[in-house]
Amino acid sequence: MKNLNSKNLWVIIAIILLSSCTNLQKMKKNAGLIQFTTTPAMLETHAGKTDVAINLNFPKKYFIKTATMTATPVLTYANGETALPAILLQGDQIRANNRVISYTNGGTINYNQSFAFQDAMRKSELVMKMTATKGKKSLDFEAVPLAKGILATSTLLANLPKVLLGIRREANTTGVYDPAIDPFQRIVPQEMVADIAYLINSSELRKSESNSDAMKNYLDYTKGAVKDDKKQVKKVEVVAYASPDGTLDLNADLASKREKVSTRFLEGELKEAELLEKIRTKYMPEDWEGFKQLMEKSTIQDKDLILRVLAMYTDPDVRETQIKNLTETFTQIKDEILPKLRRAKLYTSVEIIGKTDEEILALAESNPGSLNQAELLHAATLVDDLSRKLKIYQSFIRIFPEDWRGHNNAGWVLSQQFKYAEAKPFFEQAARLKATEPIIKNNLGAVALTENNLTQAEEFFGIAAGVGDEVRYNLGLVSFRKGDYSKAITYFEGMQDPNTALAKIMTGNYPGALRDLESFQRPNCYMKEYLKAIIGARTNDDKLFSESLTKALTYNPEWKAKASTDMEFAKYFGDSRFQEITR
Repeated sequence: MKNLNSKNLWVIIAIILLSSCTNLQKMKKNAGLIQFTTTPAMLETHAGKTDVAINLNFPKKYFIKTATMTATPVLTYANGETALPAILLQGDQIRANNRVISYTNGGTINYNQSFAFQDAMRKSELVMKMTATKGKKSLDFEAVPLAKGILATSTLLANLPKVLLGIRREANTTGVYDPAIDPFQRIVPQEMVADIAYLINSSELRKSESNSDAMKNYLDYTKGAVKDDKKQVKKVEVVAYASPDGTLDLNADLASKREKVSTRFLEGELKEAELLEKIRTKYMPEDWEGFKQLMEKSTIQDKDLILRVLAMYTDPDVRETQIKNLTETFTQIKDEILPKLRRAKLYTSVEIIGKTDEEILALAESNPGSLNQAELLHAATLVDDLSRKLKIYQSFIRIFPEDWRGHNNAGWVLSQQFKYAEAKPFFEQAARLKATEPIIKNNLGAVALTENNLTQAEEFFGIAAGVGDEVRYNLGLVSFRKGDYSKAITYFEGMQDPNTALAKIMTGNYPGALRDLESFQRPNCYMKEYLKAIIGARTNDDKLFSESLTKALTYNPEWKAKASTDMEFAKYFGDSRFQEITR
């Protein structure tokens, strides 16, 4: 064999390179035979992500056995582009770990990817960029359009969770109004009670009873209430009892006598106070309820069993006989329970007339220290101006620093101004003062939601569940942002605003969405009209679309740029009327 000279070697190399180039050119020329299917046809963003599925179908005798290909989906948009992970392919005779496309049979590739959505991507184009390589030669193909634009309707959610005011401090279990515990009441009920104790089978009023400290306090309170302009005596009552260990006839006679003796005494004491017409009297032959209450509070062994047995007897005479028999065995009943039932109860009911709203508000802003918690909290409800509200709550914090409601409510005001970050330390301080309060948990969840911490927000809202509709609404926001629109609708049930309507739009319930929007009566709400325009576009109601979009962009001209790139309105992009509205 003759040795190849350098000239012949270069000729052979050139032929090989030309062959490679020719093969690549053929692949490029026939690239139109590759079938691309993109799902969905128009991309959508949900929960901050955009999913795309691309099917590539290569025909038979297309993919060169010794070639490789890099196929890269690229999203292009104004002033930028985002390249998704590439698809690496190879022919039959390439030894590598890429997907093989048979020259003889062709092949199919299924590609799935998710990428973070950016607002600039709304008006965009997804293209497939391909580069084929054979040996050292590479050739770029023409980019293949796959999809135009991204529907970003889910991003229209107003991420404004609802926060709760702290009005109550804790449940009132005393039965007596306490302004530091209960919400504000202008007319506050109050009562004073005193007992006159009688000896067994006696109706004689003893001096030790009529001169006791408890009786003096009762009489002083009742007489003082008459003289106090801020108090009004509603009722004075005498109720006389006998202990349930005697016969019914005996007890009725004894209770009646005790009622008369006690009433004469009280009338004598209150005559000068001019309260005689308010005195009401009655007697109870058997104080079975009083007996049960004293037994339940006692330390008597087997008290529960005793009460269950006695409750079986509905005939008062029989029950009295049984109680009398029990006193022989249980001396505590005889010595501790029954003596307390031989009494007359003196009861005075009073209404305390509070300050007027004008007085409360004036004091809240000039001398807040003169008001109690309930009054100061009420004062804040009397003004609409958020700055004035905040000052009142700041006064509350200064005067009652250990009461969580001041800190919580200051945070509430800041949240109404959409200053959730500034509200956060107030809610955190409220939580330090009362860690178990569900109202505070909801408000901390609201802050977490604005910080995009969905997991923590959902945890807080779960703890606060049952406090109010606000918590359900907030859970609906969490579900929406997670892309679970049906669950969001469940939480939103019974509520109507643009967010509830948006959830229904996302599930295709356009009539329901329109009802929510029409029921939402906030004046000049651009989002209300913008969502109606989307419904008009989706349902081919051009009149609804045009009128609503015009109103929306009149209320908020800054949204013209957004509307002009909103793929919800893609079919109107070339319409002169749309261009005029969004110009």
